[in-house]
Amino acid sequence: MNAPDEIIHQSVRLRIMSALNALPRKELLEFVRLKTITEATDGNLGAHLTTLEKAGYIKIVKDFAGKKPRTRVGITAPGQQAFQNHVSYLRELLERSV
Repeated sequence: MNAPDEIIHQSVRLRIMSALNALPRKELLEFVRLKTITEATDGNLGAHLTTLEKAGYIKIVKDFAGKKPRTRVGITAPGQQAFQNHVSYLRELLERSV
């Protein structure tokens, strides 16, 4: 049986990774949209994004849209693999429960 990924396992981080994994390859999601999807506060989302970035699971891109600052987030290849492994772990767990 696979082991859980303790970084992804936390509920907000799992929602972040799920949202990013659903995007087409190399697409980025704006912070504001991710905040809505995860139902997190600015500070809470920022802290979880920092944890995921330090693990190498996501990349954060800060730029400007016109004169307005913009933060976008995308999943990395190692992040996709870690997410897939964690989903496999959860599936195995559910199958053993049945």
